[in-house]
Amino acid sequence: MKRSSTSELMYLAWPVLVAQLAMMANAVIDTAMAGRLSAIDLAAVGIAASIMSTVLMSLISVLLALPPIIAHLYGAGRRADVGREIHQGVWISLLLALAAILVLRFPGPFIALAQLQPAVEIKVRAYLDASAWSVPGIFALRLFFGLSTGIGRPRPVMLFNLMSLGLKIPLNAIFMYGLLGAPELGGPGCAVATAVDAWLMAFLAWGWCLRHPDYLQFGLRGRFAAPDFKAIVEFLKLGVPIGLTFIADVTAFTFMALFIARLGPVVSGAHQIAANLAALAFMVPLALGNATAVLVGQAIGAGQHERARHTCWVGIRLGMAIAVVLSAIFWFGAPYIAALYTTDLSVQKVATPLIALVALYHLGDALQAVAVNALRGYKKSVVPMLIYAVLLWGVGLGGGVLLGLTDTLGTARGAPGFWIAGIAGIWLAAGLVAAYLNAVSRTK
Repeated sequence: MKRSSTSELMYLAWPVLVAQLAMMANAVIDTAMAGRLSAIDLAAVGIAASIMSTVLMSLISVLLALPPIIAHLYGAGRRADVGREIHQGVWISLLLALAAILVLRFPGPFIALAQLQPAVEIKVRAYLDASAWSVPGIFALRLFFGLSTGIGRPRPVMLFNLMSLGLKIPLNAIFMYGLLGAPELGGPGCAVATAVDAWLMAFLAWGWCLRHPDYLQFGLRGRFAAPDFKAIVEFLKLGVPIGLTFIADVTAFTFMALFIARLGPVVSGAHQIAANLAALAFMVPLALGNATAVLVGQAIGAGQHERARHTCWVGIRLGMAIAVVLSAIFWFGAPYIAALYTTDLSVQKVATPLIALVALYHLGDALQAVAVNALRGYKKSVVPMLIYAVLLWGVGLGGGVLLGLTDTLGTARGAPGFWIAGIAGIWLAAGLVAAYLNAVSRTK
Protein backbone atom coordinates (compact mmCIF):
# COMPACT_ATOMS: atom_id res chain seq x y z
CA MET A 1 0.00 0.00 0.00
CA LYS A 2 1.32 3.44 -0.97
CA ARG A 3 2.24 5.64 2.00
CA SER A 4 0.80 9.16 2.46
CA SER A 5 3.21 12.09 2.29
CA THR A 6 3.15 12.38 6.09
CA SER A 7 3.92 8.67 6.48
CA GLU A 8 6.74 8.88 3.94
CA LEU A 9 8.26 11.83 5.78
CA MET A 10 8.02 10.13 9.16
CA TYR A 11 9.42 6.88 7.72
CA LEU A 12 12.53 8.72 6.53
CA ALA A 13 12.71 11.33 9.29
CA TRP A 14 12.62 9.24 12.46
CA PRO A 15 15.86 7.31 11.79
CA VAL A 16 17.53 10.58 10.76
CA LEU A 17 16.23 12.18 13.96
CA VAL A 18 17.55 9.35 16.10
CA ALA A 19 20.91 9.58 14.32
CA GLN A 20 21.09 13.35 14.78
CA LEU A 21 19.99 13.17 18.40
CA ALA A 22 22.71 10.60 18.97
CA MET A 23 25.23 13.03 17.44
CA MET A 24 23.92 15.89 19.56
CA ALA A 25 23.89 13.69 22.63
CA ASN A 26 27.65 13.55 22.26
CA ALA A 27 27.75 17.32 22.79
CA VAL A 28 25.32 17.07 25.70
CA ILE A 29 27.49 14.39 27.27
CA ASP A 30 30.60 16.55 26.81
CA THR A 31 28.86 19.55 28.38
CA ALA A 32 27.46 17.56 31.31
CA MET A 33 30.73 15.75 32.06
CA ALA A 34 32.75 18.98 31.78
CA GLY A 35 30.23 20.68 34.07
CA ARG A 36 31.04 18.13 36.76
CA LEU A 37 34.71 19.16 36.64
CA SER A 38 34.65 22.96 37.00
CA ALA A 39 33.18 26.17 35.57
CA ILE A 40 36.47 26.65 33.68
CA ASP A 41 36.23 23.22 32.04
CA LEU A 42 32.57 23.86 31.18
CA ALA A 43 33.36 27.24 29.62
CA ALA A 44 36.40 25.86 27.76
CA VAL A 45 34.47 22.95 26.27
CA GLY A 46 31.63 25.27 25.26
CA ILE A 47 33.90 27.82 23.60
CA ALA A 48 36.12 25.23 21.92
CA ALA A 49 33.12 23.24 20.72
CA SER A 50 31.68 26.44 19.22
CA ILE A 51 34.93 27.08 17.34
CA MET A 52 35.13 23.43 16.27
CA SER A 53 31.54 23.42 14.99
CA THR A 54 32.08 26.68 13.13
CA VAL A 55 35.16 25.42 11.33
CA LEU A 56 33.96 21.89 10.68
CA MET A 57 30.33 22.60 9.76
CA SER A 58 31.24 25.55 7.55
CA LEU A 59 33.39 23.21 5.46
CA ILE A 60 31.62 19.87 5.78
CA SER A 61 28.28 21.54 4.98
CA VAL A 62 29.42 21.73 1.35
CA LEU A 63 28.79 17.96 1.35
CA LEU A 64 25.12 18.61 2.15
CA ALA A 65 24.77 18.98 -1.61
CA LEU A 66 25.28 15.23 -1.82
CA PRO A 67 21.86 13.93 -0.61
CA PRO A 68 19.76 16.00 -3.06
CA ILE A 69 22.16 15.21 -5.93
CA ILE A 70 21.98 11.50 -5.09
CA ALA A 71 18.19 11.74 -4.68
CA HIS A 72 17.78 13.25 -8.17
CA LEU A 73 19.94 10.51 -9.71
CA TYR A 74 18.21 7.76 -7.74
CA GLY A 75 14.73 9.06 -8.59
CA ALA A 76 15.69 9.13 -12.28
CA GLY A 77 17.00 5.54 -12.10
CA ARG A 78 20.65 6.49 -12.83
CA ARG A 79 22.24 4.05 -10.38
CA ALA A 80 25.75 3.94 -11.86
CA ASP A 81 26.04 7.72 -11.65
CA VAL A 82 25.48 7.56 -7.89
CA GLY A 83 28.81 5.82 -7.30
CA ARG A 84 30.69 8.26 -9.54
CA GLU A 85 29.18 11.16 -7.60
CA ILE A 86 30.43 9.65 -4.34
CA HIS A 87 33.95 9.38 -5.82
CA GLN A 88 33.89 13.07 -6.70
CA GLY A 89 32.70 13.75 -3.16
CA VAL A 90 35.83 12.03 -1.86
CA TRP A 91 38.11 14.37 -3.83
CA ILE A 92 36.22 17.40 -2.56
CA SER A 93 36.34 16.06 0.99
CA LEU A 94 40.12 15.70 0.95
CA LEU A 95 40.61 19.40 0.28
CA LEU A 96 37.94 20.49 2.76
CA ALA A 97 39.33 18.24 5.50
CA LEU A 98 42.84 19.64 5.03
CA ALA A 99 41.52 23.18 5.38
CA ALA A 100 39.65 22.24 8.58
CA ILE A 101 42.74 20.67 10.13
CA LEU A 102 44.87 23.73 9.44
CA VAL A 103 42.37 26.12 11.00
CA LEU A 104 41.90 23.95 14.10
CA ARG A 105 45.65 23.68 14.62
CA PHE A 106 46.10 27.45 14.30
CA PRO A 107 43.03 28.99 15.99
CA GLY A 108 44.67 32.32 16.89
CA PRO A 109 42.01 34.65 15.42
CA PHE A 110 39.21 32.90 17.35
CA ILE A 111 41.22 32.99 20.58
CA ALA A 112 41.98 36.69 20.16
CA LEU A 113 38.34 37.56 19.54
CA ALA A 114 37.16 35.75 22.69
CA GLN A 115 39.69 37.49 24.99
CA LEU A 116 39.86 34.37 27.16
CA GLN A 117 41.22 34.04 30.65
CA PRO A 118 44.57 32.20 30.53
CA ALA A 119 43.24 29.09 32.29
CA VAL A 120 40.37 28.81 29.80
CA GLU A 121 42.60 29.50 26.78
CA ILE A 122 44.97 26.63 27.63
CA LYS A 123 42.09 24.15 27.67
CA VAL A 124 40.49 25.58 24.52
CA ARG A 125 43.74 25.19 22.55
CA ALA A 126 44.23 21.63 23.83
CA TYR A 127 40.66 20.74 22.80
CA LEU A 128 41.12 22.12 19.28
CA ASP A 129 44.47 20.33 18.80
CA ALA A 130 42.82 17.03 19.66
CA SER A 131 39.78 17.82 17.49
CA ALA A 132 41.96 18.14 14.38
CA TRP A 133 42.64 14.39 14.56
CA SER A 134 38.91 13.63 14.24
CA VAL A 135 38.40 15.55 10.98
CA PRO A 136 39.19 12.83 8.37
CA GLY A 137 36.96 10.32 10.15
CA ILE A 138 34.11 12.82 10.37
CA PHE A 139 34.32 13.64 6.65
CA ALA A 140 34.34 9.94 5.74
CA LEU A 141 31.22 9.41 7.83
CA ARG A 142 29.52 12.39 6.19
CA LEU A 143 30.02 10.86 2.74
CA PHE A 144 28.47 7.61 3.93
CA PHE A 145 25.56 9.49 5.50
CA GLY A 146 25.00 11.50 2.31
CA LEU A 147 24.83 8.35 0.18
CA SER A 148 22.49 6.47 2.51
CA THR A 149 20.21 9.45 3.05
CA GLY A 150 20.00 10.29 -0.65
CA ILE A 151 18.81 6.80 -1.59
CA GLY A 152 16.27 6.82 1.23
CA ARG A 153 18.08 4.38 3.56
CA PRO A 154 18.66 6.36 6.77
CA ARG A 155 18.57 3.37 9.12
CA PRO A 156 22.26 2.45 8.70
CA VAL A 157 23.10 6.07 9.54
CA MET A 158 21.00 5.77 12.69
CA LEU A 159 22.61 2.50 13.77
CA PHE A 160 26.19 3.74 13.35
CA ASN A 161 25.40 6.94 15.23
CA LEU A 162 23.88 4.93 18.08
CA MET A 163 27.01 2.77 18.18
CA SER A 164 29.09 5.95 18.33
CA LEU A 165 26.98 7.28 21.19
CA GLY A 166 27.39 4.03 23.10
CA LEU A 167 31.16 4.52 23.07
CA LYS A 168 31.12 8.20 23.99
CA ILE A 169 30.66 8.05 27.77
CA PRO A 170 33.30 5.36 28.42
CA LEU A 171 35.78 7.06 26.06
CA ASN A 172 35.13 10.42 27.72
CA ALA A 173 35.62 8.91 31.16
CA ILE A 174 38.93 7.38 30.10
CA PHE A 175 40.42 10.57 28.67
CA MET A 176 38.74 13.23 30.82
CA TYR A 177 39.14 11.51 34.19
CA GLY A 178 42.26 9.47 33.50
CA LEU A 179 40.81 5.96 33.80
CA LEU A 180 42.62 2.75 32.78
CA GLY A 181 46.01 4.45 33.00
CA ALA A 182 45.19 7.21 30.47
CA PRO A 183 46.32 10.78 31.24
CA GLU A 184 43.74 12.93 33.03
CA LEU A 185 43.04 15.61 30.40
CA GLY A 186 39.95 17.26 31.86
CA GLY A 187 37.66 19.04 29.38
CA PRO A 188 39.96 18.53 26.34
CA GLY A 189 39.76 14.78 26.92
CA CYS A 190 36.30 14.72 25.33
CA ALA A 191 37.88 15.89 22.04
CA VAL A 192 40.33 12.98 22.16
CA ALA A 193 37.40 10.64 22.75
CA THR A 194 35.59 12.11 19.74
CA ALA A 195 38.60 11.50 17.49
CA VAL A 196 38.89 7.85 18.51
CA ASP A 197 35.14 7.38 18.08
CA ALA A 198 34.99 9.04 14.63
CA TRP A 199 37.79 6.95 13.13
CA LEU A 200 36.36 3.71 14.46
CA MET A 201 32.86 4.46 13.10
CA ALA A 202 34.22 5.52 9.70
CA PHE A 203 36.01 2.19 9.26
CA LEU A 204 32.97 0.22 10.38
CA ALA A 205 30.48 2.19 8.23
CA TRP A 206 32.40 1.97 4.97
CA GLY A 207 33.48 -1.61 5.64
CA TRP A 208 29.80 -2.52 5.96
CA CYS A 209 28.70 -0.40 2.98
CA LEU A 210 31.20 -1.85 0.52
CA ARG A 211 30.03 -5.37 1.33
CA HIS A 212 26.26 -4.86 1.56
CA PRO A 213 24.30 -6.19 -1.47
CA ASP A 214 21.93 -3.19 -1.58
CA TYR A 215 24.87 -0.87 -2.28
CA LEU A 216 26.54 -2.98 -4.98
CA GLN A 217 24.33 -1.44 -7.70
CA PHE A 218 26.21 1.85 -7.33
CA GLY A 219 29.60 0.44 -8.36
CA LEU A 220 31.44 1.72 -5.30
CA ARG A 221 33.90 -1.16 -5.37
CA GLY A 222 34.86 -0.63 -8.99
CA ARG A 223 37.67 1.50 -10.30
CA PHE A 224 37.89 4.73 -8.37
CA ALA A 225 36.95 7.65 -10.63
CA ALA A 226 39.56 10.32 -11.28
CA PRO A 227 38.63 13.92 -10.53
CA ASP A 228 35.95 15.05 -13.00
CA PHE A 229 36.18 18.83 -12.93
CA LYS A 230 32.82 19.33 -14.65
CA ALA A 231 31.08 17.15 -12.06
CA ILE A 232 33.00 18.84 -9.23
CA VAL A 233 31.96 22.30 -10.47
CA GLU A 234 28.30 21.20 -10.63
CA PHE A 235 28.61 19.78 -7.12
CA LEU A 236 30.14 23.00 -5.83
CA LYS A 237 27.50 25.20 -7.49
CA LEU A 238 25.03 23.68 -5.06
CA GLY A 239 27.40 22.87 -2.21
CA VAL A 240 29.29 26.16 -1.82
CA PRO A 241 26.14 28.28 -1.26
CA ILE A 242 24.97 25.67 1.24
CA GLY A 243 28.34 25.93 2.94
CA LEU A 244 28.16 29.72 3.00
CA THR A 245 24.65 29.49 4.43
CA PHE A 246 26.01 27.33 7.23
CA ILE A 247 28.87 29.75 7.75
CA ALA A 248 26.34 32.55 8.29
CA ASP A 249 24.24 30.36 10.61
CA VAL A 250 26.98 28.62 12.59
CA THR A 251 29.37 31.55 12.85
CA ALA A 252 26.58 33.81 14.08
CA PHE A 253 26.19 31.35 16.95
CA THR A 254 29.93 30.92 17.41
CA PHE A 255 30.76 34.61 17.52
CA MET A 256 27.81 35.05 19.84
CA ALA A 257 29.50 32.56 22.19
CA LEU A 258 32.87 34.27 21.80
CA PHE A 259 31.45 37.72 22.58
CA ILE A 260 29.54 36.34 25.57
CA ALA A 261 32.79 34.72 26.78
CA ARG A 262 33.95 38.26 27.62
CA LEU A 263 31.32 38.31 30.38
CA GLY A 264 33.11 35.56 32.35
CA PRO A 265 32.95 31.76 32.81
CA VAL A 266 29.59 31.72 34.62
CA VAL A 267 27.71 33.61 31.90
CA SER A 268 29.61 31.73 29.18
CA GLY A 269 28.73 28.39 30.77
CA ALA A 270 25.07 29.40 31.06
CA HIS A 271 24.99 30.46 27.41
CA GLN A 272 26.56 27.14 26.44
CA ILE A 273 23.68 25.32 28.11
CA ALA A 274 21.11 27.40 26.22
CA ALA A 275 22.97 27.03 22.91
CA ASN A 276 23.33 23.30 23.42
CA LEU A 277 19.60 22.99 24.10
CA ALA A 278 18.74 25.05 20.99
CA ALA A 279 20.98 22.83 18.88
CA LEU A 280 19.43 19.70 20.37
CA ALA A 281 15.89 20.92 19.61
CA PHE A 282 16.99 21.87 16.09
CA MET A 283 17.59 18.20 15.33
CA VAL A 284 13.83 17.56 15.06
CA PRO A 285 13.03 20.02 12.23
CA LEU A 286 16.40 19.25 10.66
CA ALA A 287 15.46 15.57 10.43
CA LEU A 288 12.14 16.49 8.85
CA GLY A 289 13.94 18.90 6.53
CA ASN A 290 16.40 16.23 5.42
CA ALA A 291 13.56 13.80 4.75
CA THR A 292 11.68 16.51 2.85
CA ALA A 293 14.73 17.29 0.71
CA VAL A 294 15.19 13.62 -0.22
CA LEU A 295 11.54 13.08 -1.15
CA VAL A 296 11.41 16.37 -3.08
CA GLY A 297 14.61 15.46 -4.95
CA GLN A 298 13.39 11.97 -5.81
CA ALA A 299 10.02 13.36 -6.95
CA ILE A 300 11.68 15.95 -9.20
CA GLY A 301 14.05 13.32 -10.58
CA ALA A 302 10.98 11.25 -11.49
CA GLY A 303 9.22 14.31 -13.01
CA GLN A 304 6.52 14.50 -10.28
CA HIS A 305 6.54 18.23 -9.51
CA GLU A 306 3.12 18.46 -7.84
CA ARG A 307 4.09 15.69 -5.44
CA ALA A 308 7.29 17.61 -4.64
CA ARG A 309 5.36 20.78 -3.73
CA HIS A 310 2.85 18.88 -1.59
CA THR A 311 5.70 17.21 0.29
CA CYS A 312 7.24 20.61 1.12
CA TRP A 313 4.18 21.90 2.92
CA VAL A 314 3.42 18.64 4.70
CA GLY A 315 6.96 18.83 6.10
CA ILE A 316 6.54 22.45 7.24
CA ARG A 317 3.18 21.82 8.95
CA LEU A 318 4.52 18.78 10.75
CA GLY A 319 7.71 20.57 11.79
CA MET A 320 5.87 23.56 13.24
CA ALA A 321 3.42 21.39 15.18
CA ILE A 322 6.30 19.60 16.91
CA ALA A 323 8.12 22.90 17.48
CA VAL A 324 5.17 24.32 19.44
CA VAL A 325 5.29 21.35 21.81
CA LEU A 326 9.06 21.58 22.35
CA SER A 327 8.94 25.34 22.89
CA ALA A 328 6.25 24.93 25.55
CA ILE A 329 8.46 22.42 27.37
CA PHE A 330 11.42 24.82 27.32
CA TRP A 331 9.34 27.82 28.45
CA PHE A 332 7.71 26.12 31.44
CA GLY A 333 10.57 23.79 32.36
CA ALA A 334 13.52 26.19 32.11
CA PRO A 335 14.76 26.00 35.75
CA TYR A 336 14.52 22.22 35.81
CA ILE A 337 16.38 21.88 32.52
CA ALA A 338 19.16 24.16 33.78
CA ALA A 339 19.55 21.97 36.88
CA LEU A 340 19.97 18.89 34.68
CA TYR A 341 22.98 20.46 32.98
CA THR A 342 24.92 21.73 35.98
CA THR A 343 24.99 21.68 39.79
CA ASP A 344 26.50 25.20 39.92
CA LEU A 345 23.68 27.43 41.25
CA SER A 346 25.16 30.62 39.81
CA VAL A 347 25.22 29.07 36.32
CA GLN A 348 21.66 27.77 36.78
CA LYS A 349 20.41 31.25 37.68
CA VAL A 350 21.83 32.81 34.52
CA ALA A 351 20.82 29.88 32.27
CA THR A 352 17.12 29.77 33.26
CA PRO A 353 15.97 32.96 31.43
CA LEU A 354 18.14 32.07 28.46
CA ILE A 355 16.36 28.71 28.12
CA ALA A 356 13.02 30.55 28.07
CA LEU A 357 14.33 32.62 25.17
CA VAL A 358 15.38 29.40 23.41
CA ALA A 359 11.67 28.49 23.37
CA LEU A 360 10.93 31.54 21.22
CA TYR A 361 14.01 31.06 19.07
CA HIS A 362 13.12 27.46 18.26
CA LEU A 363 9.81 28.35 16.59
CA GLY A 364 11.59 30.38 13.92
CA ASP A 365 14.42 27.87 13.73
CA ALA A 366 11.99 25.04 12.98
CA LEU A 367 10.33 26.89 10.11
CA GLN A 368 13.58 27.82 8.41
CA ALA A 369 15.10 24.34 8.90
CA VAL A 370 12.37 22.55 6.96
CA ALA A 371 11.99 25.28 4.34
CA VAL A 372 15.69 25.65 3.50
CA ASN A 373 16.15 21.89 3.21
CA ALA A 374 13.12 21.62 0.93
CA LEU A 375 14.76 24.24 -1.30
CA ARG A 376 17.88 22.05 -1.46
CA GLY A 377 15.65 19.31 -2.85
CA TYR A 378 14.98 21.76 -5.69
CA LYS A 379 18.76 22.44 -5.90
CA LYS A 380 18.16 26.05 -4.86
CA SER A 381 20.77 27.38 -2.44
CA VAL A 382 21.94 30.87 -3.53
CA VAL A 383 18.97 32.97 -2.38
CA PRO A 384 18.82 31.33 1.08
CA MET A 385 22.55 32.03 1.43
CA LEU A 386 21.95 35.76 0.87
CA ILE A 387 19.01 35.84 3.26
CA TYR A 388 20.97 34.15 6.03
CA ALA A 389 24.06 36.32 5.55
CA VAL A 390 22.10 39.56 5.89
CA LEU A 391 19.69 38.59 8.66
CA LEU A 392 21.66 36.20 10.85
CA TRP A 393 24.79 38.34 10.77
CA GLY A 394 23.25 41.79 10.45
CA VAL A 395 20.14 41.52 12.62
CA GLY A 396 21.10 38.52 14.77
CA LEU A 397 24.77 38.98 15.57
CA GLY A 398 25.02 42.73 14.95
CA GLY A 399 21.87 43.38 16.95
CA GLY A 400 23.18 41.08 19.66
CA VAL A 401 26.36 43.12 20.08
CA LEU A 402 24.30 46.31 20.34
CA LEU A 403 21.79 44.89 22.81
CA GLY A 404 24.19 42.71 24.77
CA LEU A 405 27.43 44.63 25.08
CA THR A 406 26.65 48.32 24.49
CA ASP A 407 24.34 51.02 25.84
CA THR A 408 23.33 52.14 22.32
CA LEU A 409 19.77 50.78 22.67
CA GLY A 410 19.49 51.13 26.44
CA THR A 411 21.31 49.40 29.26
CA ALA A 412 23.44 46.49 28.01
CA ARG A 413 21.45 43.29 28.50
CA GLY A 414 24.32 40.82 28.42
CA ALA A 415 23.60 37.30 27.13
CA PRO A 416 19.79 37.84 26.90
CA GLY A 417 20.42 40.72 24.50
CA PHE A 418 22.17 38.37 22.08
CA TRP A 419 19.29 35.90 22.24
CA ILE A 420 16.64 38.59 21.68
CA ALA A 421 18.45 39.78 18.54
CA GLY A 422 18.90 36.16 17.45
CA ILE A 423 15.16 35.58 17.73
CA ALA A 424 14.45 38.58 15.49
CA GLY A 425 17.02 37.45 12.91
CA ILE A 426 15.88 33.83 12.73
CA TRP A 427 12.20 34.74 12.41
CA LEU A 428 12.84 37.19 9.59
CA ALA A 429 15.03 34.64 7.78
CA ALA A 430 12.44 31.89 8.25
CA GLY A 431 9.66 34.02 6.77
CA LEU A 432 11.68 34.99 3.69
CA VAL A 433 12.96 31.46 3.04
CA ALA A 434 9.43 30.03 3.32
CA ALA A 435 8.14 32.68 0.89
CA TYR A 436 10.92 31.83 -1.57
CA LEU A 437 10.10 28.12 -1.29
CA ASN A 438 6.48 28.91 -2.11
CA ALA A 439 7.54 30.80 -5.24
CA VAL A 440 10.00 28.10 -6.39
CA SER A 441 7.59 25.21 -5.89
CA ARG A 442 4.85 27.02 -7.88
CA THR A 443 7.06 27.55 -10.93
CA LYS A 444 7.95 23.86 -11.36
